[in-house]
Amino acid sequence: MKSKLIFLLFSLLYFLETNAQCAMCRAVLESEEGQSTAEGINNGIVYLMAIPYILVAGMGYFIYRKFFKLKK
Repeated sequence: MKSKLIFLLFSLLYFLETNAQCAMCRAVLESEEGQSTAEGINNGIVYLMAIPYILVAGMGYFIYRKFFKLKK
């Protein structure tokens, strides 16, 4: 159980360091001097990617909890 918790925490925190830009976005944003816009775009893409996974995981948890609550 402890290893599952560690894996879950690592998986949730790992996506914070990813680069999620497409090739065209990267080419346009790398030519910019400040790189602050590139970081903002990157964070927005990761945010949009993470939300569906969090919602599906939450629904799976509630279904799992309801299933085992009915068995008891």
